[in-house]
Amino acid sequence: MTHMCVGALLIQSGKILLGRRSRNRAFYPNVWDVFGGHIEAAETAEEALIRELKEEIGVEPTEWSYLDSITAKTGEAVVECRFYVVTAWHGEPTNRQQEEHELIEWFSIESAQSLQLADPGYPSLFSLARARTG
Repeated sequence: MTHMCVGALLIQSGKILLGRRSRNRAFYPNVWDVFGGHIEAAETAEEALIRELKEEIGVEPTEWSYLDSITAKTGEAVVECRFYVVTAWHGEPTNRQQEEHELIEWFSIESAQSLQLADPGYPSLFSLARARTG
């Protein structure tokens, strides 16, 4: 069974916004992650992107583009995540779901690549996002 999800790389002034997952999370506790989540039934990836960003950090994306996908196998399940670079939004990012993320913080791409991250593919995604956004 394949689970579909989305991830958002919010980029502003050459920095990326990440959230440190709560140490109580069942999956990937206490590591830095992009914002996003599962695509619900009858929802497109872009609709999920908009919904997840509103729920998690209270912003409404206004400019984004597809970046890449990562597929991972966890036990019996396969998870495919579609990542988008988000370069404009309405609202100020705030941590609205502290049970999910203990804190949110802006990082330079170089700093973000050296963090303990939720997925080993993130550093190359971050580089690709930097190349796309200048």
